Amino acid sequence: MGIEPDAVASYVDRAVEAMADIVGDLGDDLANTRPGLPGANSPYAILRHCLGVMEFWGGHVVAGRAVDRDRAAEFRASGPTPRGGAATRPDELEFVSQGHALLHVMEEVCQHLGQMEITRDLLRQG
Repeated sequence: MGIEPDAVASYVDRAVEAMADIVGDLGDDLANTRPGLPGANSPYAILRHCLGVMEFWGGHVVAGRAVDRDRAAEFRASGPTPRGGAATRPDELEFVSQGHALLHVMEEVCQHLGQMEITRDLLRQG
């Protein structure tokens, strides 16, 4: 049961495109606003951090490229958002192996973990 790098890349692409759509839909003001929760980040900063994660772990760790990363700056990032959201493609997710199905399970569980963390923080702030 193997998972091809292209399969992993398709999941990453889908998530990044969805985040870029959210940032674009929010517009400059909301996309660059931090919610009033301890440790919260703006949607723009979260997207920038994810791009940094991809660059470091994919570019440096996996591909061996030199990467000059300022992780702290990723969380301070702000800027203009794309108008009209990111370009979208038809859903190209294909379950061609058991590995793909397990990768989708991981995708779903991680997404819902994030939702639960936000819900917990909102409930505690009360």
